[in-house]
Amino acid sequence: MKSSEDLRIKLRSMDHRSYPAYKDLKGQYDFGSFVLSIDHVQGDPFAAPSRLSVLVAGKKAGFPAEYYDTFPKRITLQDHLTRLFAAQLASGSKQAKGSGKSGLLAASRCGQEVLERTACRVKDGAVTLRFEAGFPARGRTIDARELEKMLFDILPACVHASLYYQKINKNRLKAAIELCEDQQYIRSQLPALGLCAFLANGSVLPRQSGVSDRPMEGAVPFRSPASMEVTLTLPHRGPVTGMGIRKGITLFVGGGYHGKSTVLQALQYGVYNHIGGDGRELVITDESAWKLRSEDGRSVSGVDISPFIRQLPGRRDTRHFSTEDASGSTSQAANLMESMESGSTLLLIDEDTSATNFMIRDKLMQEVVTPAEEPIIPFIERVRSLYEDFGISSVIVAGSSGSYFHVADTVVQMKEYEPYDITDRAKEAAAAFPVFSTSQEKFPAYSANRCPRPNAALKKDDRLKLKALGTSELSLGYDTVELRYLEQLRDPEQTMALSYLLKYLQLQVMDGKRTMTALADQAERLLNSQGLEGLFERGDVRSSLARPRRQEILACLNRYRKLGC
Repeated sequence: MKSSEDLRIKLRSMDHRSYPAYKDLKGQYDFGSFVLSIDHVQGDPFAAPSRLSVLVAGKKAGFPAEYYDTFPKRITLQDHLTRLFAAQLASGSKQAKGSGKSGLLAASRCGQEVLERTACRVKDGAVTLRFEAGFPARGRTIDARELEKMLFDILPACVHASLYYQKINKNRLKAAIELCEDQQYIRSQLPALGLCAFLANGSVLPRQSGVSDRPMEGAVPFRSPASMEVTLTLPHRGPVTGMGIRKGITLFVGGGYHGKSTVLQALQYGVYNHIGGDGRELVITDESAWKLRSEDGRSVSGVDISPFIRQLPGRRDTRHFSTEDASGSTSQAANLMESMESGSTLLLIDEDTSATNFMIRDKLMQEVVTPAEEPIIPFIERVRSLYEDFGISSVIVAGSSGSYFHVADTVVQMKEYEPYDITDRAKEAAAAFPVFSTSQEKFPAYSANRCPRPNAALKKDDRLKLKALGTSELSLGYDTVELRYLEQLRDPEQTMALSYLLKYLQLQVMDGKRTMTALADQAERLLNSQGLEGLFERGDVRSSLARPRRQEILACLNRYRKLGC
C-alpha cells in the first residue's frame, strides 16, 4: 500500500495536465489514522463524481463491541456514523473551487428511517465509509492544488470528527443504540401479544407537509383508547403504554381530515426503525406489512387472481393472468396475491387508493347486476378467510362505507386526530342493516408456483446500464420499471439497490425453474451474508444503495414488463 506522501507527490506531478490523467490516482493510500481508497475516478469534471472510501481500523475507531454485536445495532451504528460523516462533508463541500462538480464532497443523505446502506460498513469494529468527491479542474485541466486541499485538509478533518468514538458525542450514539434495542424489543413482542402493530402514546404522527417527513409542530400527540392500551416494559425506556392493534380485522373510520390516513401512513412506515425525534420512533408494525392498493396500468405476469376475479370476458384465464395494462380491480387483486407470495401477514388498505368494485358491492348493485354476471368477488368476502386460513390480518381505512362493520373485529373512530374504540356501537348499528354477500367460506385454492424465465436479451448487453429516478422508477438497460405506487419504498437509494437486485436475479439466479419465493429467498441470502456489497462483482461498490425489504424486491420483479411466467 502506498503512503499519503506518495499520493501528494503523484498529485503535484499531474497539475495542469488534461483531466483524464486523474485516473492514475486510483488505489489505496495510508494516511496513518485511516486508509483512503480512490475507487473510481470521473472522466470529466462535469461527469458523475469520483467514488472514494475511507477505512478506519477497529482499534483506532474504538467503538464498543456491544454497539455492533447484533444486526439491528450494527445497522444503527452505521446509520449514525453516516449521518455524522455526511454532515461534516457538507460543511467542507465546495471549499475547493473549479469547474463542473469541482470541490463536491457528499455522502448518503439519510432520511427519517434507519436503513442498511453501502455508504457505511462496520465489520469487527473497523469502519468503512464511502462517499463521492468532485475532483477539481480549471476548464478540463487538472487543478492539483485544490484536490490536495480536499484530500489532505478537508477530508482528514471530516474523518477525525465523525469516525472515532473518542471524538463524537457518545451520549447521542448511546441513545441511538438504546432506541434501536427498544424498537427491536417491541417488534419481537408483537407475535406473543397477538398484535400486528403498536403505537406508543405521545407519538407525533402528522408530518410537516407533503414534501417534508419531519414531525409537525403543534400536532396532537397520539393517545390510545383505554380499551386498546398495552403496556410494554422496554429495556431502556421502561414501561411504555400505547395502542396495540390486535391480529385480525381492524377498521379505522371517521370524517375527512380527522387522521385516519395519517395513522395508516405511520403504520406502513412502521416496518422500519426511525431515528429519535421523528415522533414515530415507537410506532412499530409487523415488518412484513404490505400497503395494498390499486395500480391502473401496471404489468401483471402469470398471477393467479382467481380467488378475487373469476373468468373475464373472452374467457380470459384468471388462474394464470397476464396483462400489460391492468385495471384497478385486477391490479389490486394481483397486488394482494403477490403480497401473499412474498410472505406478508398484514395488509394495510385505504379506501381512497383502492378500487371500489374490488372492495365492496352493495345490496342494490347485487340485485341489479347478479353475482353470476359479475366476475369480481369483493375483498369483503375474503378478508375473514385470509385471516383464519393464512393468518393475514388487515387494517382498513374507510370513510364512506360502513360495510366492513359486519366483518371487523375492532372499529376505531378518528376524531380530531384522537382514536376512540367504537366497536360495540358500530356492531349495534350494523345489526340494523341487512348483511349482504359476506361469505365466510374457506379461501379457495390457488397457484403460487410461478417460475419466471429470464430476459435473454439482457445477457447480450455487456454494458447494462442501471438508473433510478427517485422512488418512482428504475431502468434496466432499455426497460423501465414503474415503482411509484410502492408506497413503502422510502429512499432513492433503495430504488438503486432494486435495479442491481433485478439485474442479479435476471442474470444469475432466474432459470425458469425457481419460484418467485425461491428468488426472494436467494436475494435475501445474498444480502444477509454479504450485504449490499455482494451485488458488485469487481469490488467497485457504489456508495448510494440502501436495502429494500423482501416485499419491494418481489414487487419490483413483478413490475418488470419483460418478466415471463
